Amino acid sequence: MNQIASELDVKSQVINGDCIEELKKLPDNSVHLILSDIPYGIGADEWDVLHSNTNSAYMGNSPAQQKAGSVFQRRGKPINGWSEADREIPKQYYEWCSLWAKEWLRVLKPGGSAIVFAGRRYAPRCVVALEDAGFNFRDMLSWVKPRATHRAQRLSIVYDRRGGEDDAEEWTGWRIGNLRPSFEPIIWCFKPYKHTIADNVLEHGVGAYNQDAFEAATGHIKNIIEMGMEKGEGGLHPAQKPAKLLEVLISLVTKPGHVVLDPFAGSGSTGAAAANLGRKFIMIEKDQEIFSTMKGRLVDFNQQDLFL
Repeated sequence: MNQIASELDVKSQVINGDCIEELKKLPDNSVHLILSDIPYGIGADEWDVLHSNTNSAYMGNSPAQQKAGSVFQRRGKPINGWSEADREIPKQYYEWCSLWAKEWLRVLKPGGSAIVFAGRRYAPRCVVALEDAGFNFRDMLSWVKPRATHRAQRLSIVYDRRGGEDDAEEWTGWRIGNLRPSFEPIIWCFKPYKHTIADNVLEHGVGAYNQDAFEAATGHIKNIIEMGMEKGEGGLHPAQKPAKLLEVLISLVTKPGHVVLDPFAGSGSTGAAAANLGRKFIMIEKDQEIFSTMKGRLVDFNQQDLFL
């Protein structure tokens, strides 16, 4: 009963600060779900550079990127071969994830989920960092986007620019880069629990998942979610995710009144989704300008005291 009473006293919060320092202020076993769209470490912008590499080609852009006009207008990998420093980037991403992973484990209730958008390239490094911190890996979900920009450059065009007509003809149809990035992985981990899931649900309120809620939102029970932004929803953050997608993930593992934490909150979409579902939220964002956007957005959603 004391645990239930303490949960009722929790207030939704938006916090402007470094998440590693702010997480240390949260009590042990106080959060039911961590749902976060963390930086992917692929150089989408300055905030997404999480390594010490000073390769001058990194964070530049190509003509194809400039023409595409997408949010990812900066080069996230070298163009003149891979140096030893370039090959350290994945390791440094793992080290960055390890900085906060143990605090995530501490603040989550036993059986509580950590659901993370981490990007295709370095998601495996994030999974290992979470596992090394003490999490168990449950599944890798797939978010299928209705639209995805394809920027793979034609190899024949490169040879044409060099005057290599024969090479261009031989390599017609070949491209440099990736296939169209139509899906993003979603990592689903959980904090280990004692005894059984059934016992843990009675003690801590988490550990199982709501299949009925998931099926009602998606029309199936597969680990694939297909949905995009509602009309007029985007434009608040370059990496913004659809609120409906976040609602699906929140309703999968929590009940009304539970606490949802997002340590990399951005424009506050996780908080908005949590409030829509009757959950409390704790949103942490370091960037002052982005925090101001989130603060204004979530004041309208929250029906309880909001500590700013």
